[in-house]
Amino acid sequence: MKIKHLIITLVLAALSFSAMAQSSGDSKKEIIKTGYNFGPLPAVAFDADKGFQLGALLNIYDFGNGSTYPNPRQQWYFEASFFTKGSQLYTVSYDNRFSIPGVRLSSTFTMTNDKAMDFYGFNGYMSYFDHEMVALGKDKANLDNYIYTPKYRINRIAMLFKTDFTGNIWDNKFFWEAGYHLSYFKQGAINREKINKNKDEEKMFPDDEPTLFEQYRNWGIISDEEAEGGLNSTVRAGLLFDTRDKEGAPSRGIWAEGHLTMAPKWLGTKIPYYKYSATFRQYLPIVDNDVLTFAYRLNYEGTIGKDAPYYVLPYITVMGASYDRDGMGGYRTIRGLMRNRVQGLDMASYNAELRWRFVNFALWKQNIAFGLNVFSDGTMVTRNFDMSFKGDEQYRQEYNEYMALTGNRTADIPHITVGGGLRFIMNQNFIVAFEYGLPVSKFSKDPFIKNQDGNGAFYINTGFLF
Repeated sequence: MKIKHLIITLVLAALSFSAMAQSSGDSKKEIIKTGYNFGPLPAVAFDADKGFQLGALLNIYDFGNGSTYPNPRQQWYFEASFFTKGSQLYTVSYDNRFSIPGVRLSSTFTMTNDKAMDFYGFNGYMSYFDHEMVALGKDKANLDNYIYTPKYRINRIAMLFKTDFTGNIWDNKFFWEAGYHLSYFKQGAINREKINKNKDEEKMFPDDEPTLFEQYRNWGIISDEEAEGGLNSTVRAGLLFDTRDKEGAPSRGIWAEGHLTMAPKWLGTKIPYYKYSATFRQYLPIVDNDVLTFAYRLNYEGTIGKDAPYYVLPYITVMGASYDRDGMGGYRTIRGLMRNRVQGLDMASYNAELRWRFVNFALWKQNIAFGLNVFSDGTMVTRNFDMSFKGDEQYRQEYNEYMALTGNRTADIPHITVGGGLRFIMNQNFIVAFEYGLPVSKFSKDPFIKNQDGNGAFYINTGFLF
């Protein structure tokens, strides 16, 4: 089904549901949910970076006597998903607000197995993406060009566990945060046999064509010590200021936090590093009662010192009920940008969107709403990962030719996307999103920038971006 047909169908369904609800005379009264609410669903979604998603998920919300609604007293989340481009995702998450007086407990375990994880290099536009070869390889009518996409893929298994505590400092608006995060990465070059499985011989990715990851290793940009990943044992501490009216779908308030991540060698980390992050989010009601809201997020991810292992660069620091997500590019960060397109020691980003809830009603004892949004996202590397040549001399000419493809650029510039989407919202917490984002660089007149961020992406996912 084409995207526009899917969106039209959902809008018509929303209007039909609205008419049914209004005929019952109960369309404007918010139902206060109590007790346990279960949300088992098939995980059928689509992400341009990962392909179609097939699996199952279960949300369990405990609203108690309803005094905390729309925020639950505690909640559980379980998911097992498989993606057609080779990824697997397993998640178990628990969030509790009442067991420890005055302290919120959040714990998550997640494992991803990516047979073909995106890897486009470091420092944004300083790393060249050969979009012309990728397009030729996808041309089914042309049998002379092999599939080039594996050039920008690696094999990665990532396991992340964390437990965070959040405690009140002042008036349930200003909080301290502390937690322990343990992660393990095992990654390396793609498995060519699996990548080429069931492909026609002329379309197979050849053995004599190095992937970008393999080239980075030959050039010494990725050292042997860190190339295959490793263990990260970290402690995090931070401060949080939160005046949101609700967590799942806020329409007013500020949500700001700053974090310090410490991964010393004595704690078990393979390659020690120290990072910091700061995030500011604000929700401004233009029309009250959740009808029209302007929301924006500003984020900065920085590294203390001159280096950090390359496999931790893609992640954005998260504490509390959520968990660390892959970095700049994709649904959870910069919509419409290729996943992990922007990686560096320091990165800045923004998201801004206008959210319009165009229908809101009660149906089958559930609070239902549909909303539309338009957005712009952007990011850039503000401090470079070291990309100087440190390999064997036999690879220097190849390295020089690669760097020349970017005009020997020494700094990144903003990667900006625009787009819009549709959301289904139930009980202010369960949210299904349909969004499409398009990189502005696609229309650039600069030959070193044009088409370097991809052709745009469509997503079916859950929740608001922030």
